[in-house]
Amino acid sequence: MHFLLIYDLAEDYLERRPEFRAEHLALAWEAAERGELLLAGALSDPVDQAVLLFDTENEDSVKRFAEADPYVRNGLVRRWRVRPWTTVVGERAHTPVRPQ
Repeated sequence: MHFLLIYDLAEDYLERRPEFRAEHLALAWEAAERGELLLAGALSDPVDQAVLLFDTENEDSVKRFAEADPYVRNGLVRRWRVRPWTTVVGERAHTPVRPQ
């Protein structure tokens, strides 16, 4: 199943990010190497949110990721939430729907 981890970023996110970025990226790349995290990055113009796409059996592993993330632990993320995403189009869609 696909899940989106959505971060609402603090106003000083860009200024504070360098201090925690290496640890955050290490955590993210470890999740990617396990096949759980497919894509991740901050939205731009403005940089006020980030979106991480997970492919995992349940949302518990996504929640554990967020709770371990140094961005969350150090206040660079004001709020986070996990949303199940029903994917219907594309090679990696979990519930493919094709036109009749």
